[in-house]
Amino acid sequence: MRHLMSPLDLSKEELDDLLTLASDIEKNPKKYAHVCDDKRLATCFYEPSTRTRLSFEAAMMNLGGKVLGFSSADSSSASKGESVADTIRVVSCYADICAMRHPKEGAPLVASMASSIPVINAGDGGHQHPTQTLTDLLTIRSLKGRLDNLTIGLCGDLKFGRTVHSLIEALVLRYSNVKFVLISPEELRIPSYIREDVLKKNNIEFQEVERLEDALPDLDILYMTRVQKERFFNEEDYVRMKDFYILDKQKMELAKKDMYVLHPLPRVNEISTEVDADPRAAYFKQVQYGVYVRMALILTLLEVKLPC
Repeated sequence: MRHLMSPLDLSKEELDDLLTLASDIEKNPKKYAHVCDDKRLATCFYEPSTRTRLSFEAAMMNLGGKVLGFSSADSSSASKGESVADTIRVVSCYADICAMRHPKEGAPLVASMASSIPVINAGDGGHQHPTQTLTDLLTIRSLKGRLDNLTIGLCGDLKFGRTVHSLIEALVLRYSNVKFVLISPEELRIPSYIREDVLKKNNIEFQEVERLEDALPDLDILYMTRVQKERFFNEEDYVRMKDFYILDKQKMELAKKDMYVLHPLPRVNEISTEVDADPRAAYFKQVQYGVYVRMALILTLLEVKLPC
């Protein structure tokens, strides 16, 4: 039995196999429509989510399986003081696999150590968000045809953005010749452990800039992020930072014709709605890829026999 706490729980070969399976699911959805007819997924979400929770639920239902769970800590026994370890022991009696989101870093790992079913980390605080990373990798590979030899711009909240941290680690440690342009205000720069222990330690070429306009012409992928209100301790800092970057039609004119824009969503103001009509805007395609990759992950962790 395996769990998924980080994208790095998968080797490069396993990652490539997973992404290939997801691509096959995209092309042949009917082939996989009943492979999990007798399986149940539990979604244990201790903080709000739209895309991730519904994506997991859609993924399991697309495979023929059933879904149960809760969408906030208030609607679970956590509100009565039950521990994560006890909750997963109980959930293991009802389901075959669990997707867990929790505001505390490491909570899904604690759950996995007490669980008798596979646990997927669906986001833990500002730490990891591995299934979003798998979604991002599948999106990039599908649009660009590769995951190496790329220049990727990451823009916005690079300090608290767990999607950014997970994506950098996966690309650096599993693929080659990926360059990064880190675009953020001083207050939201990438954490030192990513800069020192991931980028510098692996001799990765990167630059940190403040102006989005300066970075755009060189990018193959622009990964926009929102400034996360829930990670700030005071309202003033959030208000000052929230509109620091706004990608609009005028800025898109600076970018390559084959540069794609990704965003883990939800979007607030950081991408103008006028960009949605640009064929390079890939963030809603990205949502659909998230369903395919979660379908592939569920099949992989449950070790389901795949149809020919």
